[in-house]
Amino acid sequence: MIAIVDYDAGNTFNVQKAFAHLGVDTVLTADPEVILNSDGVVLPGVGAFKAAMDTLVERKLVDVLKQVAEKNIPLLGICLGMQLLFDSSTEYGLTEGLGLIPGTVEALPADLGLMIPHMGWNQNLVKNHSSIFADVADREYTYFVHSYYAKCDDQYITTTADYGVDVPGIVERDSVYGMQFHPEKSAHVGLNLLRTFVERTKG
Repeated sequence: MIAIVDYDAGNTFNVQKAFAHLGVDTVLTADPEVILNSDGVVLPGVGAFKAAMDTLVERKLVDVLKQVAEKNIPLLGICLGMQLLFDSSTEYGLTEGLGLIPGTVEALPADLGLMIPHMGWNQNLVKNHSSIFADVADREYTYFVHSYYAKCDDQYITTTADYGVDVPGIVERDSVYGMQFHPEKSAHVGLNLLRTFVERTKG
């Protein structure tokens, strides 16, 4: 069973629908016991970093998600959910994140002559060929919608997409994974990435 964290993140229906298409059972929950006893956890997300963290704090889910990582239960953050995995974000003022992957989340540069937000299909280039996602993602296109991006050490970056700067598309640290794009909106490539995550939950 995959637990999808319920914190009014916005894209839970599409995420559940994608897993259902793969024949994978999910439960949308904010129950710590259910989350900590699941095979894998998905932290979805659409919206602003600060509001999302405030809700996680309010629902007492911050420590729960840290326990998920400590127990090596595979955890996947999607879009804003990926950004929440990092130490902090500058969106609407400096806000502390979950601190599961070292790094910060900052605004995409506004002086590159590119539209903000970064919206649409972009190509993933693999930087870490030992990743479980490497063969699935290399040179494939996925669907991005975001105005902020992660800045972290190369050791945590699996893929990048070029948008005037190298935007980390997939990040990972131990059993914690993040996808800046929306796999649930990325057609067969996204489904294959989610399938790979499910296989990871089975060891």
